[in-house]
Amino acid sequence: MAVETLTFGCRLNAYEGEVMKAEAEKAGLDNAIIINTCAVTAEAVRQAKQAVRKARRDNPEARIIVTGCAAQTEARSFGDMDEVDLVIGNADKLKAESYKPMVFGTPLNDKVQVNDIMSVRETAGHLIEGMDGRTRAFVQVQNGCDHRCTFCIIPYGRGPSRSVPMGLVVEQIKKLVANGYSEVVLTGVDITSYGPDLPGAPTLGKLTQSILKHVPDLPRLRISSIDSIEADPALYEAVSDRRLMPHLHLSLQSGDDMILKRMKRRHLRDDALAVVDKLRALRPDMVFGADIIAGFPTETDEMFENSLRFILEANLTYIHAFPYSPRPGTPAARMPQVNKAVARKRAGRLREAGETQFRALCNSRIGQTESVLVERNGLGRTEQFIPVRIAGAEAGQLLDVRISGLSDDGLAGTPRQAAA
Repeated sequence: MAVETLTFGCRLNAYEGEVMKAEAEKAGLDNAIIINTCAVTAEAVRQAKQAVRKARRDNPEARIIVTGCAAQTEARSFGDMDEVDLVIGNADKLKAESYKPMVFGTPLNDKVQVNDIMSVRETAGHLIEGMDGRTRAFVQVQNGCDHRCTFCIIPYGRGPSRSVPMGLVVEQIKKLVANGYSEVVLTGVDITSYGPDLPGAPTLGKLTQSILKHVPDLPRLRISSIDSIEADPALYEAVSDRRLMPHLHLSLQSGDDMILKRMKRRHLRDDALAVVDKLRALRPDMVFGADIIAGFPTETDEMFENSLRFILEANLTYIHAFPYSPRPGTPAARMPQVNKAVARKRAGRLREAGETQFRALCNSRIGQTESVLVERNGLGRTEQFIPVRIAGAEAGQLLDVRISGLSDDGLAGTPRQAAA
C-alpha cells in the first residue's frame, strides 16, 4: 500500500487530503494511512478515533498518521492512542517534511508534532493537478477564522484568517481547467473574510471576478459556504455571470434573533433574508442551502419555530441541520443545555422541511433542459446542484439534459447533446 487518506468534515478538508497525499508521497512515505479529522462536533471527534482503531485492525503494519482540526485541538488524546504513530498539527500537515519516514519511531512524548496554530500568518498556495476520483475540483482560497462564535472550536483548530493571493488561485484554476476539470469550487473556513491580509485588501467578490475574467475556459465556478453578512458589492456584481453557479450555502446557524445573539453571530434573521432577496433579484434562478443548529443552549420551542419558519421564508432547499453538540472550551458549553432528545427531534424536523423544499425544487425542473456535469455511475449535478440520474453518461461530461422526472436522488433525465 502506498499512501491512503481518510477525510472527515468539510470541503476544505477534502482539498487538503489531496495535498497531504501528494506531499507524503513526495517525502517518500509508503504503507501509511493519513486520517484527516474534523472537530466541529464531539461526534466528529468520536468518529475519527473509531476510524483510527479500525484502520489499525485492518492494516496492522501500516503507519497511522492523524492530522486535521481534531488533532490540533485534542492532540494529546490522539497521541495517547496506541494505534497512532504520529500526530501532525494543521500548521504542518501540508508540508512534505512532516511525512519523512525518519520522523517515525519516536517516543510517545515526541510523536505529537503540533505547534501553536494561532501564530500562523501565511497560507501557502498548494497546487494540485486534480482531485482523485472527482470531476469537480476544490480550491482553497482562505484558511482560519477571526470570529468567535460561542459554539465553535474551529478557530482554535485552524488559527487566524489568512488568504491565498489571487494570482496563485487563478494559476491553480488554469492548471485544473487544462487537466480537464469543468467545475471548480472555491472553499475555505470563512471564505467571505477573504483578502484583508493581502496587499490591496481584495474581497471574495474581486477574487471571483478575477477568476471569471482570467480563466475564460472555465465552464463552471461554484462558491461554497458563505457568511451572508460579509457578502461584498463585487460578489453581487459577479452573480450576473452565468458561469458562476446559482447555488449558495449560507452559514446561518439559526433563524431566531436571540439565539443568533447568544451564538455571537454578526447577523440577525432579517439581515440574512435581505441577502437572499437581493441575490435572487439579481439571479432569479439562485437557490440556497443553510447550516442550522437545532437545540442550541436556551433554545425554546418558539425560538426553534423561528428557524423552521426561516426555511420557508427564504425558500431554502438544501438544509444541513444537526443537533447542538457542546464542545469543551467554548462559551456555549457553559450555557443552560437543551435536552439532547429534544435537540435531535428538532434537527429531524428541520431536515424534513428541507426535504419538502428540495422536492418542490425538483418538481419545478421537470420538462426543463438542464446543464449537467456528470460525476460517476450515471449521476450528475445541475447548475443548482440538483442530482440527476442519466443512463449511459460518462464521468466528466458536461451535457444538456432533458429532465423527464424524479429519481431517488433528485431528478432523472436524458442527454440531448454535449453542452457548449
